[in-house]
Order: sequence, then structure tokens, then C-alpha cells
Amino acid sequence: MDTTLQDPLVGQVLDGRYRVEARIAVGGMATVYRAVDTRLDRVLALKVMHPALASDASFVERFIREAKSVARLAHPNVVQVFDQGTDGAYVYLAMEYIAGCTLRDVLRDRGALQPRAALDILEPVLAALGAAHRAGFVHRDMKPENVLIGDDGRVKVADFGLVRSVDTVTSTTGAVLGTVSYLAPEQIEHGTADARVDVYACGIVLYEMLTGDKPHEGGTPAVVLYKHLHDDVPPPSAVVPGLPYELDELVASATARNADVRPYDAVALLSQTREARAALTEEQLDASPPQALSAEHDNAEDRTSVIPRSLTVPRPLPVGENDPAAHAGGGGDGLDRTSRFRSPPPLPPQRRSLPARGRTVAIVTLVLLVLGVGAGVWYINSGQFTKVPAVLTQTEERARQRLEAAGLEAGTTKHEFSDTVARGTVISTDPGPGARIRKNDTVTLVVSDGPETVKVPYLKGFRLARAKAQLKDDSLEPGMVTQEFSEDVPKGAVIRSDPEAGTERRAGTAVALVVSKGSPVDVPEVIGDSLADARAALTEAGLKVTVAAGQVNSEYDKGQVAAQSPAPEKQVAEGDTVTLTLSKGPEMVEVPDVVGSSVDDAKRELEQAGFGVKEDRGLLGLFGDTVKEQSVEAGESAPKGSTITITIR
Repeated sequence: MDTTLQDPLVGQVLDGRYRVEARIAVGGMATVYRAVDTRLDRVLALKVMHPALASDASFVERFIREAKSVARLAHPNVVQVFDQGTDGAYVYLAMEYIAGCTLRDVLRDRGALQPRAALDILEPVLAALGAAHRAGFVHRDMKPENVLIGDDGRVKVADFGLVRSVDTVTSTTGAVLGTVSYLAPEQIEHGTADARVDVYACGIVLYEMLTGDKPHEGGTPAVVLYKHLHDDVPPPSAVVPGLPYELDELVASATARNADVRPYDAVALLSQTREARAALTEEQLDASPPQALSAEHDNAEDRTSVIPRSLTVPRPLPVGENDPAAHAGGGGDGLDRTSRFRSPPPLPPQRRSLPARGRTVAIVTLVLLVLGVGAGVWYINSGQFTKVPAVLTQTEERARQRLEAAGLEAGTTKHEFSDTVARGTVISTDPGPGARIRKNDTVTLVVSDGPETVKVPYLKGFRLARAKAQLKDDSLEPGMVTQEFSEDVPKGAVIRSDPEAGTERRAGTAVALVVSKGSPVDVPEVIGDSLADARAALTEAGLKVTVAAGQVNSEYDKGQVAAQSPAPEKQVAEGDTVTLTLSKGPEMVEVPDVVGSSVDDAKRELEQAGFGVKEDRGLLGLFGDTVKEQSVEAGESAPKGSTITITIR
């Protein structure tokens, strides 16, 4: 059944402009429709706030803020906002329409994705968020529902409805806005949000793309929130065996519960993502995930919600039906609710009962024996191992402290240049974050030396090809090349660079070069000369000569130079070429008959024919107005542009 037929807005025209054609999706705060802009005759998406919320000034303000924020981004991976307005009880945004589906649709249909597909989706998402973060905004509600995948394969981020300024630390005492499954711990615990909450949500989305499931699920929102606060996101390879550790490390970095450990914004996470991709083989990128079991998906945790702060206050996870402790049995001492081990079996019947005190000692001894054996097995299998803590983007000193606290040793530190990780902070570890490692083993830290800087080399006098090669050898890039005259630098050699020699710049910076055109040469004037004379004059000046294919009519005789380019007296470089255009003689025009005409009529007729006119009045024609003679008889031909003299009496 098509429920859009029951929607009162379908078929209506909002604000006298937008004709609503069909309902696309319904969210917690707004409904999205496919509509037509009747003024521009284009299909677009119309996001209309639920009328019940339109009376809430804060929601309307957020709605308008979304329009203004997204309009400022102008990024190819952000859904564009065209217009914002109101029509009665309806507050709306007119947005770019993307024909396709959401990432949620893809995950629901296919389950886990190949690593290549997951990264192909994640990278444009991070590019879009990176643009938002660098523009000063935080999305705050990243999830698969807000990732649109067009039929042409384009990936776009939508729904900046919860956007806030990066430098505005948001804190609410009453409620937390967001989607339960993707909230960062600091959003839950303190209600604060900066660019790192988007990084956390993207880590959850990546985990979901790689495994087909969310990392934290539970019967109630409170259980999910508790897990965000107290449980690390497990490595995806624990669910999909064979996934490379680079992807585990990427997820661990993005979803670190301590916000200080995460990449500081989406640009930094994008850099880590590209590094992870580069480390994978083609086989690893295209490895097919295991077939997911079909299961009903409850969308309750995927909706943007207003979550009461009472649910976000940290507290012990309640014992429920999914808690193994709930099925362990009930001893008054509480032992069965806290131990992983079952109580020892009762002693076999004895022919002679022990005194009460003896039975107690025996039971306690047996319990300690069982627990001791259990603890020994645990130590052999797990107790001597630990996981490498996430220390990415932390200072070297802080990273060493965290490793020591985890029972590990920090080995010799390696240093690498990085354009995205701040100087003195950790780029990576070996083994990576989350890796299983024996206690007291050594972890190598790779610490950033910041961006690599190099000095611009001295290039004056270098030929252009050699200068470009030198720049590449010095980890710089040749930039724009311009030319100018120089009296002391030979033609084709470098005069100077921009930035100038000795300046420190990041590796990979483009360096512009100014190349000499040699000493300037004044172009001689050769118009009216024969071709032979013109060629000789130009060659003597150190210039080359070429002759244009076509000839033109001019006042000069046939074969003489009618025009030259560059023009006379222009300055050019030695060896430059001057183009000569030869004359095919003047154009001959028949002279009209103007004898007997008035002076004004005669002049007008002759000028229209292409001649110049000269008046000869003499003493007798000072006050006359009639042409008595003309210097060229009517009907004869004369060069166009030549002068005809008329005698007036």
C-alpha cells in the first residue's frame, strides 16, 4: 500500500512554488518529499519539519541553521541546499535531489561490504565532514541513514539538522540530541560535542560496513549507552575473521572512548583511512565478507532522538535476561553472581558426617581449590596477554605512560614526518592499537616530526629542465613558469624563484620559476619594404622571419610588406619570430560622377565609395556650392583610399 497517498502534502504546492509529488522518508524531526520547483522546472528534495515541532522556536532555529550552514559548504559530497522558507505551519528546506538509496538500504540488503566498497564510501563521507569541520561546523548525527549513494555512484552526506559550530562546546542538562547507536561517550556523559564526535560516529559506521552489525546493541537505549561509555568497540576481525589489522586499527583509532586519543577531525581520519588503504593488497581490498544471516532490523536505535539525560548518566549495567549472572543461581553470599565459575559440586555422601566446623572448612578449601585451578587456567590462556592501548595522536610521554599502565614497555621511538599529525604526537604503534600481545612485551612508537620542511634551492642560472629536476630532488614541486627579459641571465635560464632561495617550505610545496627571455630587442619597422629588405633588417636584429599565407590589399605596391607582428618598436627576445604580411596592391574602385552635385552630396558619395576628398575652391569658389570638375574622371578606377580632388565654383 502506498502510504504517500494518505499524506496531506502530496499533490500540494508549498509557498506557491514547490509541487510535492511523493514522500521519500520520515525522520524524527522532518519528512522528506520529492518535489518539483515550478519556477526552475527541476526536481528537488523538500525537507518539511513536522508541524508539531514548528511551534518550537529552538527546532525552527536549528532547521534554519542547517540551511545556512550547508549553503556555506558548497562541497561535492554534501547535499546542496537551494532554499529555505515557511508556508503556514510548514517550515521547509529545498535541497538537491539524489536519485539512489541510503547506506542503510545497502547494509540492510547486502550486510557486510568488501573493504574496498567500505573505504570507497567512507572516504567521500570524511571529505564532506572535513569540509564542514574546517568551515567550523560539526554534524553531530552521522549514521548510515544520512549517507546517500546516487545511482551514478556519487556519495553525499545529508541532514545537517543537528549542526553546531566547532568552537561552541554544547552542553545540555535536560537531554542529548542524536542517534543512540552512534553517540560518542562525551556526548552521553557530558552532552559536549566537537569534531571528534563525528569521527567516533564514522568509526561506528565503518565497523558496521565491515561486519554488517553495530558494535554495541542491547534491548534498551540505556544498555547501548552504557556500552558506549564502558566497552571498547571490538576489532572488526573478531566478527569477520581475515580482515586485515589495518582496518582494526582504523576502527580503534576512530572509536577511542577517550576523545583526546581520536583523530582531531575528519580530515585527520581521512588521512589515516588513505594510509590504511595504501597498506592493503588488492586481494585484501576485494575479500568477500561471509554471508550474513537474515534478520529483522529494528530501526528504533537508528532514529535521531531526544534522549533524556537520565538515561545518559553512567551507572552499573542492570542484570537482565541477557546477563549470564541472572541464570547463575542464587546463593545468599552472592558468590554465583560475581564469579565466572560455578560453585563446587556437593560432597558425596559420607558414612560419618563431619562436625559443622569441619564441613565448613572442607567446603571453603574445595572452593578455593577450584577457584585456584580456574585462575591458573585463566592465567595460562589469557592472564599473560593484554591488548595494546590506543595511543594515537597522544604525546610521546603520555603514550609511554599508558603503555606502562597496561603492563607493556615502550621501545625505541621512531620518527616520521606527517602533514596531519601534530609534531611530538604518536602517528602509529607496532603492534597496532587493540592487538593481542604478551604482558611486558615491547611496543614501538612512531612519533610525528610534523610536516617535512625543506629549503628552496638556489636556482639562478639553471636551465629550466635542470631547475625542475633539482626541485624534485629536494622534495619540492615545480610550479608556474613565467618569462621576463634579463640583461645578465641567458635566455632559457632561471632568473629567480618564488618562494626565493633559502626559504623553508613544506615538502611538496610548488615553487614558481621566472625564466629569462634574454636581452630585449626592439623590432625594426619594415612596413613598405620589399620582402628581401625586410628579411635582412630583421635577421640582422637577431630575429626570425615568417611570411603569412594570405596577402592583403593596401596602399603599398604588390609584394611590399603591408603589416608586421609584433608591431614596430615593440620589445621581444632575441630569436623571437616576426610575422610579415605582404601587399597584393591597392584595391581599385570605380570613381563615381559628382560633377554638378552640391559639395556635401559629392563628398558623401565619394567617401561611401572609399575615397578621401579634397576641395579646390580658388578665389572664384569661395562662396560656391557646385562641383565643376573632379581629379579622376567618372567611370575610371582609382586605388581605394586614395584622394579625389573636387573643384568648386
